[in-house]
Amino acid sequence: MNKQGQDIRKKSPVQIRNKKASFEYYFVDTYTAGMVLTGTEIKSIRAGKASLVDSYCVVEKGEIWVRGMNISPYFYGSFSNHEAKGDRKLLLNKREIRRLEEASKDVGYTIVPTLIFIDEHGRAKMDIALAKGKKEFDKRQTLKEKEDRREMDKAMKHY
Repeated sequence: MNKQGQDIRKKSPVQIRNKKASFEYYFVDTYTAGMVLTGTEIKSIRAGKASLVDSYCVVEKGEIWVRGMNISPYFYGSFSNHEAKGDRKLLLNKREIRRLEEASKDVGYTIVPTLIFIDEHGRAKMDIALAKGKKEFDKRQTLKEKEDRREMDKAMKHY
């Protein structure tokens, strides 16, 4: 990921994160994908009404899909409102999809969405990661490191 890509994410008015993913997985490789959305879906995302909890990505017939992502129905949407939990297509080039498909076939690897943001053109983008599952002791280690960092920050503030 380049520096310019990180700047876009920081400036984005909407940042919907999958906080549980970094606790459950090691991120091996990350990609930024476009999303195919309807009008009411993008309006709900811009309002921050989406969740990545329990969502994951699958590759089917050369296309990559996100499953389990919840986008709340748009408040002002009428009969044309969308389904809250549906499969949504992601846009990556064929080489990236092939690479993800091959890597996710290995035992212990999966594709998880990590962040939804709005780019400078107003389009919804999703960061996805090829991830390897952590073992129980790895999770404890992550918690310990997080706690140690918090203690160090607290100690630095007192000086």
